Amino acid sequence: MKDLIKIDARSREPKYQQILNNVIASIENGTLNHGQQLPSISELAGWQNIAKVTVAKAYEDLRKRGVIQARHGKGFYVTNTQVRSALNIFVLFDTLNAYKETLYYAMKAGLPGDARLSLFFHHYDRNLFESLIGNNLNNYNYFVIMPHFNEDVSEVVNRIPKDQLVIIDKAAEQVTGNYAAIYQDFENDIYAALDSCPDLLSKYKKLTLVLSKGQFQFVPDGIVSGFRRFGNTNQIECAVTERLNAQAIRKGEAYLLFSDRDLIEFVKHVHHEGWQLGKDVGLISYDDTPMKEILEGGITVVSTDFEYMGRTLSSMVRERQIAKIANPFSLIRRRSL
Repeated sequence: MKDLIKIDARSREPKYQQILNNVIASIENGTLNHGQQLPSISELAGWQNIAKVTVAKAYEDLRKRGVIQARHGKGFYVTNTQVRSALNIFVLFDTLNAYKETLYYAMKAGLPGDARLSLFFHHYDRNLFESLIGNNLNNYNYFVIMPHFNEDVSEVVNRIPKDQLVIIDKAAEQVTGNYAAIYQDFENDIYAALDSCPDLLSKYKKLTLVLSKGQFQFVPDGIVSGFRRFGNTNQIECAVTERLNAQAIRKGEAYLLFSDRDLIEFVKHVHHEGWQLGKDVGLISYDDTPMKEILEGGITVVSTDFEYMGRTLSSMVRERQIAKIANPFSLIRRRSL
């Protein structure tokens, strides 16, 4: 019994959560059975050299879940061995597009068959983001949140119990407590990706980043700062513009586009001018999709691996893992650059 519940002092997971997870795991694997007594609060606190209040918090949580029962003067006993309820997951994305589908279906494929997912979109509307979370706090036992805002939304996200929260794609440094996250390091990712292809970019006199703000497109501040840092430390001239202007597309220059709408307009303009992508003008698109693999013989992209993000996300939820993981990001070379 002394080895039944172990605390890892090096873990970032709260000690009370470790106790709770240990008890549940022991019930699931048959080590603890119905009617079996748990160590007392004093015994467990002494064995693990932790505060009694920490053990009491874990036991109270287990009692509220109906897993254990306190018998006056006798201690705590297992009363329910059906300890894992089906995952009922609230998923909040910014908007729907091709790479979100990749992320969503990769996540769904890795979850148990009885998991239920409800998908919502906030469309970069702070009020909608807040109301969707606030109105659903008691309806789900897991929350997957994509906080795509360049403003602080931590006040809203902090309402979610941290052991039920996974933040995806964008880190949220202001969110307090110990929670799970899988994120992009936007500033360093874009810098490293562009820095990996000097042989391609050296063909062009200038590289222009087109933000396409106002087209239901989130552009993290970190990308702009990483792009500017790349320009300041490399030989190629770099510029940032708010929107695509066909008249400003020049032969001998390269462009990094965020919007798929801009991507199509850019390709149409290249055709109209009789230019050749990857020779007369260069094109990089942000975020990979199946369409970009085949369009114009292949569009060069800078992108995180959304399928990997989805698989990692499902594993974190399935295993109740609390960790913060940076998702892989790279430049994928194709004919357009």
